[in-house]
Amino acid sequence: MNFTINQKHITEAAKECLVVGVYHQPQFDGELKELDHSFEGYLTSLVKDGDISSKSKKLSKIHTFGKISSKRILFVGLGKKKELTFDLLKEAMGLASKELKNMKVSSFSVALDTFSSEELPAADSAHAFTEAFTMATYQFEGYKQKSNEPEIYVDSIEFLTGEDEKEVKTALEVGAAFGRGVNSARTLVNTPGNLLTSTKMAEYALELAERYDFEAEILDKEEMENLGMGALLAVNQGSVEPPKMIVLKYSGKDEWKDVIGLVGKGITFDTGGYSIKPKDGIVGMKTDMGGAAAVLGAMEIIGETKPEQNVVAVIPSTDNMVSGSAFKPDDVITAMSGKTIEVLNTDAEGRLALADGMSYAKHHGANYLVDVATLTGGVIVALGEDKTGALTNNEAFFEQVLEASGESGEFIWQLPYTEHDKKRVRSSKIADLNNSPGRAGHAIMGGAFVGEFAEGLPWVHLDIAGTATTKSSYDLGPSGATGVMARTLALLVERFEPLEK
Repeated sequence: MNFTINQKHITEAAKECLVVGVYHQPQFDGELKELDHSFEGYLTSLVKDGDISSKSKKLSKIHTFGKISSKRILFVGLGKKKELTFDLLKEAMGLASKELKNMKVSSFSVALDTFSSEELPAADSAHAFTEAFTMATYQFEGYKQKSNEPEIYVDSIEFLTGEDEKEVKTALEVGAAFGRGVNSARTLVNTPGNLLTSTKMAEYALELAERYDFEAEILDKEEMENLGMGALLAVNQGSVEPPKMIVLKYSGKDEWKDVIGLVGKGITFDTGGYSIKPKDGIVGMKTDMGGAAAVLGAMEIIGETKPEQNVVAVIPSTDNMVSGSAFKPDDVITAMSGKTIEVLNTDAEGRLALADGMSYAKHHGANYLVDVATLTGGVIVALGEDKTGALTNNEAFFEQVLEASGESGEFIWQLPYTEHDKKRVRSSKIADLNNSPGRAGHAIMGGAFVGEFAEGLPWVHLDIAGTATTKSSYDLGPSGATGVMARTLALLVERFEPLEK
């Protein structure tokens, strides 16, 4: 898709459609006043009659009948200027993008300055539009036989603005990069487990490494055995698919310091093992690598935007299957850190994989840790399906994650994490830890277990079990995988400020 920037007046835009932002205000001003003049005041009448709405996220469409160069105008309601946030702007632009896709236009113009305000300058509007358009028009192709009817795709978007062209161009590119990173994560999560094995995920990571010049390392089973990764290997015992420990390193500084470790759960399919899931619970478990997808999506964004930070991404990956060799309740296993774990529930396998992932991130020099995982059904019971649950051992670090999530529009909610919670995961009579202390506070227990492997480093845990997928379409995408936390992680890295020692 081609983006062009032009300073011509919006009445001269000669594309199939002109996209215009409309704020709730007494009368048109600026470019909209001139546009209304081209229609001899007709647009003002349409507003008064309610045919053009300025209400937030309301769309109105008219034919121009030759009054201006564009054939049609799509008005995007933005509400009151003082109430419009970056997140709401993206949602409005996402709805507009879906409408443009339904209109089957191959090109259109965006009157960028009509969306801008003192709080949200043209560069912010540019970023918002390309991110929203890329995400909102995403569709997982799937595996159906293709229709003979030719698809119509948007091949060019013209942005009309009087603001600094270089700044706007950069914002357009960054917004599109964020959208593509989310869509890549979505595609990974939507892919069936038989087609996205740990080996395939490792191959995908290597493709990213080659594209963006990341340093890459893929550990196989023998190498993991030599490093003592007994937690991840236990989960893999029942599988015919080999496990992989996937590592990508991005160096944005001259020295390898202040390294942010991103650890994503990469369980490509989860049966629950011998603590097997019920029939309804097992369907959809191809999505249990949503944390890994978020990390890989974030790394794609990082590769495109090149922040001056250091990042190590670690993905412990396997499936969790049932067989004669599978691990069992009552087993005791030893993690890479040396801690022993009593297995009380083989369906609490994600935290075992993350345990070795956290340790290996530290092995590669991580000074800060964020783990992302579709970890517990308990987080959905606690917070619903629109909020990601979070635990932390460092409030200052968490505040940076929270700020990034707020700007991304990926809502997170901090759960309590107390000494009592730590005691519960340390309550085994025969090992250092147990992997399932009971249903009470289930989401907290899952996170608290993972926190045992932070071992003093600032750490944030993100449980995306409720937010990794959606049953219905929304402003910025279709039903299915959401790609949640890819943008939050990328923004965290971009804006990160090292903590005082």
